[in-house]
Amino acid sequence: QVQLVESGGGSVQAGGSLRLSCAASGYTYSSNCMGWFRQAPGKEREGVAAIYTGGDGSTTYADSVKGRFTISRDSARKTLYLQMNSLKPEDTAMYYCAALGQLLGDCTTDLLFSFWGQGTQVTVSS
Repeated sequence: QVQLVESGGGSVQAGGSLRLSCAASGYTYSSNCMGWFRQAPGKEREGVAAIYTGGDGSTTYADSVKGRFTISRDSARKTLYLQMNSLKPEDTAMYYCAALGQLLGDCTTDLLFSFWGQGTQVTVSS
């Protein structure tokens, strides 16, 4: 049974930083794809960033977070991270970790992710 457990959310002022973590268990981690998504009240879910869990760890980002957010992974711990810097009020949302069942092509947030965490709230005040 795949479990994804997020942590690290909270409240911060604009310009501040937060680091989200996602611990995966029961998941075929190697050579796969994991990502971060967010959903603000009244808005559709948005893909934030994705990372290939294989050798080169290639990453993709939404334009709205490029240069501010960094996705990374610790393969030994099967843990995914999202470092969020220069946070803005518009980054306020519930953030979800997600994992793909099987990667057949490029790793992006456009894929149909099979497994989801419970979410962690990020609130940025102005």
